[in-house]
Amino acid sequence: MIYYASGSPTTAISSNELEYGLYSALVKLGPRKKVLVVPPDFTRFHSRSGEITTLVYKYYKEKLEDILPALGTHVPMTDSEISEMYKDVPKDLFRVHDWRNDVVTVGTIPGDYVSKLTNGALDYPWPAQLNRLVYNGGHDLILSVGQVVPHEVIGMASYNKNLFVGTGGPEGINKSHFIGAVCGMEKMMGKADTPVRRLLNYASEHFISHLPVVYVQTVIGRDESGKLVIRGLYIGDDHEIFTMAADLSIKVNFTVLEKPLKKTVVYLDPSEFKSTWLGNKSIYRTRMAMADNGELIVIAPGLKEFGEDKEIDRLIRKYGYKGTPSTLASLKANDELRQNLSAAAHLIHGSSEGRFSVTYCPGHLNRQEIESVNFKYADLTETLKKYDPEKLKDDFNKMPDGEEIYFISNPAVGLWSSRERLEK
Repeated sequence: MIYYASGSPTTAISSNELEYGLYSALVKLGPRKKVLVVPPDFTRFHSRSGEITTLVYKYYKEKLEDILPALGTHVPMTDSEISEMYKDVPKDLFRVHDWRNDVVTVGTIPGDYVSKLTNGALDYPWPAQLNRLVYNGGHDLILSVGQVVPHEVIGMASYNKNLFVGTGGPEGINKSHFIGAVCGMEKMMGKADTPVRRLLNYASEHFISHLPVVYVQTVIGRDESGKLVIRGLYIGDDHEIFTMAADLSIKVNFTVLEKPLKKTVVYLDPSEFKSTWLGNKSIYRTRMAMADNGELIVIAPGLKEFGEDKEIDRLIRKYGYKGTPSTLASLKANDELRQNLSAAAHLIHGSSEGRFSVTYCPGHLNRQEIESVNFKYADLTETLKKYDPEKLKDDFNKMPDGEEIYFISNPAVGLWSSRERLEK
């Protein structure tokens, strides 16, 4: 059922309109006694999910018993991040998702269905896993909050990914990520109907249809001045509201360029991007736009690690971003990588496959560390002098020396492709 739906490529939903849309949906849902909110963590700060969660708290007050940020494999939010993202919400309402230990398997999708989804490439069964609080918490309303935006693993983020990955467990996350890698990232990004999405839809229909889940989804875009605004708000309990949001997102968040990009500079906000696990969105989201033998420069003042999870960080350091053939060979030869398929998938996603170069300018990692994982290194201070994010616009820029670059201030809010790659 659709409880609220509003949006268009030119819509700009104000805070007052956001409150009206959300509260009109909550009124339709009727009284509730025990509410759980599952919003994204600080890495999705710009989704406006923090503002939505604050509004939910003001509406339900003491009936909002639990807030479980959908961390997936990310590190827990700090107190300062909670205060900044979820203003005026008591910290004692927040729970931490332990993806390795605090999950239950709510059902298993058979291997023959996985084989069908992947055209025979994989045939393992897939366990649908959720945090215990989501499945066994006894809530009479579960609000899954998030932003629909192009995504490298599943095509379009949010909807039931927020639950099965955001509050999922090791096997569920690992295997779903690897399905996405095997099926091909460039075939899926920006599409609502993908093998991984079909996998999660199967799990929703067969394993959690009895849960009182309602999805609150935003679509975020930039206005004429470059400011991020809410282009759409969609609230409901079925697949239709995700489809509506995804249709708008592809219009708002997908930039098609007339020519491939020879040189692209991407800036990673230090408050949001501290690892290549997240920062490689600069690669995922631009790979379809990059020219062969092009150069991608990633300015990353907050970069201090490769994986937010210590084991995944170790695996990235050991195997590096060396492309699909090398990763598959390492996967075949090493059990530790087979036990961490999301890490293997990430190594594939984070490689340019040798088609273009990737140069990282990190705030905290050194040259040896960057080069050891198969990226190029450049000094952060020197790069910032040459490419000052404060002076660049999100588009083509002509530098004082005549060089032309394409600048992206936040890779998490979009997807870029050249027209010729779409037509291949």
